[in-house]
Amino acid sequence: MPTLETLVAFFGVAVILSLTPGPDNIFVLLQSAQRGWRAGMAVVVGLCAGLVVHTAAVALGLAAVFAASAVAFTVLKFCGAAYLAYLAWQALRAPAAVAQADAPASAASPVSLWRMVGRGMVMNLTNPKVLVFFLAFLPQFADPALGGVAPQLMVLGVVFMCATLLVFGAIACFSGVFGTLLQRSARAQTVLNRVAGLVFLGLAVRLATVDR
Repeated sequence: MPTLETLVAFFGVAVILSLTPGPDNIFVLLQSAQRGWRAGMAVVVGLCAGLVVHTAAVALGLAAVFAASAVAFTVLKFCGAAYLAYLAWQALRAPAAVAQADAPASAASPVSLWRMVGRGMVMNLTNPKVLVFFLAFLPQFADPALGGVAPQLMVLGVVFMCATLLVFGAIACFSGVFGTLLQRSARAQTVLNRVAGLVFLGLAVRLATVDR
């Protein structure tokens, strides 16, 4: 088990990293603005679920095998790029459905919320840079003198997930409230959908051209 000082320092670093602009928090920002804060929080849950998988892969040694395979890295990044391109296509062709002023904010159905959870998880798992980052980052805070490294890595992964949940959850709530106002204007919603589509397309290109 990592020491309390290590966990506090790690949590602080994780919060800073979560605040740094990147594909995941931009994804949360746009989805919350488009669909409301509940949908945004569902995306955050999916992203955190992906972090659990990445942490387990590092703890079990699977991440090292993956990082050594150029083919696996390339296949995964193109899958992620294709998924982002699909989201871009959806956003660009999405109609502007104007919300009523007295309608409950972010009234998403359970089915659509689960879809957003899956969307966040796929977004996270198909980004090979996250796995490579965890492989390089987590072991720096593990101390073999304190016991098994794998359990320490799992604890660190949970702490990172909590930091991500805190920061991304705040982004989802603030963006969702702002997005609710935009959803009452057909023109604003059309512009938001086009911006989201272009950003997703840009992220797809970025991911497709990234190197290990």
